[in-house]
Amino acid sequence: MSNDEYGFGGGSGYTTNQSANVSFGENKTPSTKSETPIKDISTAEFSSQVIQASMQGPVLVDFWAPWCEPCKQLAPALEKAVADTKGKVRLVKMDIDKHPEVAGQMGIQSIPAVVAFVDGKPADAFMGAKTESEIREFIGKIAGPLDDGDQMETLLEDAKKLAEQGNIQEAGRIYGHILTAEPTNLQAIAGVGHLYLSEGNLDGARGVMANLDDEQLASSEITSLKSALDLAEQAEALGKTSSDLQSKLDAKPNDPQLKLDLAIALNAAHQKEEAADHLLEIMKQKPGWNDDAARVQLLQFFDAWGMSDEITISARRKLSSLLFS
Repeated sequence: MSNDEYGFGGGSGYTTNQSANVSFGENKTPSTKSETPIKDISTAEFSSQVIQASMQGPVLVDFWAPWCEPCKQLAPALEKAVADTKGKVRLVKMDIDKHPEVAGQMGIQSIPAVVAFVDGKPADAFMGAKTESEIREFIGKIAGPLDDGDQMETLLEDAKKLAEQGNIQEAGRIYGHILTAEPTNLQAIAGVGHLYLSEGNLDGARGVMANLDDEQLASSEITSLKSALDLAEQAEALGKTSSDLQSKLDAKPNDPQLKLDLAIALNAAHQKEEAADHLLEIMKQKPGWNDDAARVQLLQFFDAWGMSDEITISARRKLSSLLFS
């Protein structure tokens, strides 16, 4: 995981750029709200709608063109992120085909290009289509620290979804940004720990918890991480892959210990539903086996996955049906 890898790209003429970042100066943090958050403007309006307006609060200028596909991809996420600031940041859009003068004067050669103006001057910019979380991070740098609860919650949700999709680097970058603003944010701390575990880095996850105090260690976020780490350690201690254990189970299909071991290995391989099903099968075929080891193991899965996880919810329903049938 790396939180500091940012690209830069340019081009000659108006081209489309997918991943560029460029800085025009220092960030500042005005806080005055504006009345109209999003507006299309002309060259004649640039002075009043951008230069003067940015003396009252940050103004983002979206340089775009109708033929630019990345511009079309960027627009909905950019407009939503700005609207969510509830007037703290304004967005103006300039069609470079109709109004090329400002873009030409600023030397913009690649679109989409979004330039943030603060106190009448360009403060920062990015080029290319970005995700909503990247846009929110950019706005957070321009508009001030991430002290808005809704915005922080959105970033945490974005990071969690990215992690579930296997985009570890991007999720780690967002968690890193959150922890820069809130070093004790337990959801982000736990998120980083889970990212380490998803990469098989158990020492990294242990390191995340090493500097936490007793109160933090007792939080639901960190106890979930601890359960996930315990499960990873169990899988490591088995020393066998899920395919190895499946082969053994094929030869001895009624062996509950093999099924339990396979469930642990499947969980480590991120096959949560299959892992839960094997434990439920043990409980159905051999109720109470080994001091109810299958149910205890399943409950540990729930702790690690979180009670709002879709697989947890599904498996809990199956468990209830099994117990009360």
